[in-house]
Amino acid sequence: MTPAARLQAAIEILDEVIASARHEGPPADVIVTRYFKKRRYAGSKDRRAVRELVFRAIRRSAEMPESGRAAALGLAQEEPALLGLFGEVRGPGALQEGEQGAEAAIVPGWLEAEISRLVGTDEQPALLERAPLDLRVNIARATREEMLPQFNGATLTALSPWGIRLPPDSRVDDHPAFEAGLVEIQDEGSQLIALACEPRDRERILDLCAGAGGKSLALAAAAPHAIILASDTNRERLAKLGPRAARAGALIETRLLNQPRELDELADWREAADLVLVDAPCSGSGTWRRNPEGRWRLTPERLSRLVSVQQRLLEIAAELVKPGGRLVYAVCSLLSREGAGQIDRFLQDRSSWISEDTPISAGRADGAGRLLTPGHDRTDGFFVARLRRSC
Repeated sequence: MTPAARLQAAIEILDEVIASARHEGPPADVIVTRYFKKRRYAGSKDRRAVRELVFRAIRRSAEMPESGRAAALGLAQEEPALLGLFGEVRGPGALQEGEQGAEAAIVPGWLEAEISRLVGTDEQPALLERAPLDLRVNIARATREEMLPQFNGATLTALSPWGIRLPPDSRVDDHPAFEAGLVEIQDEGSQLIALACEPRDRERILDLCAGAGGKSLALAAAAPHAIILASDTNRERLAKLGPRAARAGALIETRLLNQPRELDELADWREAADLVLVDAPCSGSGTWRRNPEGRWRLTPERLSRLVSVQQRLLEIAAELVKPGGRLVYAVCSLLSREGAGQIDRFLQDRSSWISEDTPISAGRADGAGRLLTPGHDRTDGFFVARLRRSC
């Protein structure tokens, strides 16, 4: 492919990404892979070059562009070499007089007031930096020191005692240690959420929004003799936990829940859990460096719906924690309404609950919890709070 043809391919993919974001379709990674499956003639260098163009264009546009051409033109207006490709054979059509590309920004304008005060403008560029690949060592079966030499370019994570960090774009899914269940892919921030839970053997632990079970697996590795139930309302995601737990040698029960009957379906856990983890659905603003088009998918209406879901999940969790037990709330978000504001509201409504310091030194105090950010902690963005129910 010529450079002009690569740019045109990027524009076509960007058009699909924009349409997918509007209609809650598949993410950009999936769209890029699907595009090239239908175009076998593109070599590996072409695929890499086009992919890079696509994600550079996505990262620089906080607001959803009108089209893939507008997204690519915005990028090209900063790079004269790309601008010259418009109008070339097999490339995008020639520029029209007065044609403008998408504006560059990090945070969508409507979200600026929602971002935590801790994330200043000096930190915002880190929200879109390329993320490393973090691994969590299965400490029930191995140590970091044993695993470190097995991965090229690996270093120990600075904050999690379970983590190993690899360069961006590293692949481990066919590595013997991964296949043997000795490591799992998990951002250091997610590992710190599990550490904040302080799981103990023989405790009854409920991961209320387990998804595919990444944090359930971390809890099981730290407390192999705990009774752990992973629940979720998404059948497809929860089904992924079984094979992962088998590979890791972890004993984790799963339970598919149905809205709005979660409390009925968890009747045997009512006021019986030593620990309930609520890793709630959220805006994903803490993971923009991995999913930059997530900014295009978020709307004021969707954010309001997510905040309502989070409130409801906290209310459910409060009914499941036994007297003296603890509740850990986490969101991969940098938005105050989803983090500190959510916990402030919870504590105002429940005098029998108290906030506790999280047993992690990472992050910064944010209301009754702590906020981890890419700029300050080099992790994905997470808010985490730990609460205890009075005896």
